Amino acid sequence: MDFLAWIIVGFIAGAIARSIVKDDRSGCLYTIGVGILGALIGGGLIRAAGIDNDNAAFLASVGTAIVGAILLLLVLQALGGASRSRRTRR
Repeated sequence: MDFLAWIIVGFIAGAIARSIVKDDRSGCLYTIGVGILGALIGGGLIRAAGIDNDNAAFLASVGTAIVGAILLLLVLQALGGASRSRRTRR
């Protein structure tokens, strides 16, 4: 059951983050992956800040995953944009 919850939260968080960042990549697995990685990133940042959210409500967990997914997508866009601009200069 936990695995299914990770997939659902990952899809929700990934879809919301992709719509906020205006990510043009597509695919259900990509969206789930972004959301799950975002949850890991957001959770790591929350723990690094000293906040204990082990018993957090569902919406707090999704919110953490969304913030992490947004950060992930912004980093991916920055890396992708830099490589594209290098290719066009040559």
